[in-house]
Amino acid sequence: MVRPFDIEEIFPEALTGPARRPRRQPETSAQGLAVTLVADYTASTRAWLPSAAIVALLGEFGVTGGAARTSISRLSRRGVLEISRHGRRSAYRLTASAATDLSKGGVAIARDGADPMSWDGVWTVVLFSIPEQESTRRRVLRDHLRWSRFAPLYDGAWISPDPLPPEAKAALSAAALGSVTVFRARHEDLGTEFDRHPVEAWDLPAIAKEYAAFVDRWGALLPRAAAGAITGAAAVRARTEVMNVYRKFPILDPMIPDRLMPPDWPRRHAREIFVAIYDGLLEPAQQHVRGTVTGMTGEPCPDVRAHTVAAMAAGVRPAGQDAGSAPPRPGAQPADTSR
Repeated sequence: MVRPFDIEEIFPEALTGPARRPRRQPETSAQGLAVTLVADYTASTRAWLPSAAIVALLGEFGVTGGAARTSISRLSRRGVLEISRHGRRSAYRLTASAATDLSKGGVAIARDGADPMSWDGVWTVVLFSIPEQESTRRRVLRDHLRWSRFAPLYDGAWISPDPLPPEAKAALSAAALGSVTVFRARHEDLGTEFDRHPVEAWDLPAIAKEYAAFVDRWGALLPRAAAGAITGAAAVRARTEVMNVYRKFPILDPMIPDRLMPPDWPRRHAREIFVAIYDGLLEPAQQHVRGTVTGMTGEPCPDVRAHTVAAMAAGVRPAGQDAGSAPPRPGAQPADTSR
């Protein structure tokens, strides 16, 4: 499976041990920015973006040209982007695998917290036993569980309120290589101070601080966004950054009904702000990205197309392109058939 993002962007300590306290990185990686930029404006078309345009857009985030080109190259080697060359010019687009993974992730980002949540109270429990000396195998399994929204109740006992769909069962089996047991169970309250509730697998105070920081930062931007005062490169930066931060919450937050969470859990308020910024800046951001691409190619680019949160919730699927077809030359644009 191609992972467009690294788990360390959400859990920086994933390289060294189990993640219990989510911590935000001081700066978003250039690779993460590049993936978000490409996905936000080409997910429904898998349009080819000139490498020069991607570099220019990343430059508006303060990423140097050298760092931008290195990030694009690494994403290509990881199977996130694929390249088309025409003479000395090159263009990139999402690979079919990356587009599929991002579409699935987008559904979770857009739907979580949108409606009153229901839950049957049954937890999925994953028990595993892997020798400490097999550190690589342990890390691979833990990273897989994190991506699947599990959290460690104990070192070898990870839990999630969600059932495992068939494809997730196969992926878990491959990651664990057999040393794993999975079952669905309800928590039996012992009524003592030594009873640990399953929700304590998540560091709720730390997650609440992440939400509070998000609300403070992006809530302050709402009046200007609503007034149409954010345009051009500023609109692209704000829209990309709000997505880059918000996309972590469906993995950090256990996503169980608010009544089971601490009072005034900020999930819903944060989502409202995210939707207002992301959707509210769609038109000026899309216009700027199209202008940047056209400036590189000299041609219109209607297939550079932003999407709303509602479109993400429905599942943004590449349309009008065959994933197995030969790539067009950089700058060649397919007809816009969606509007």
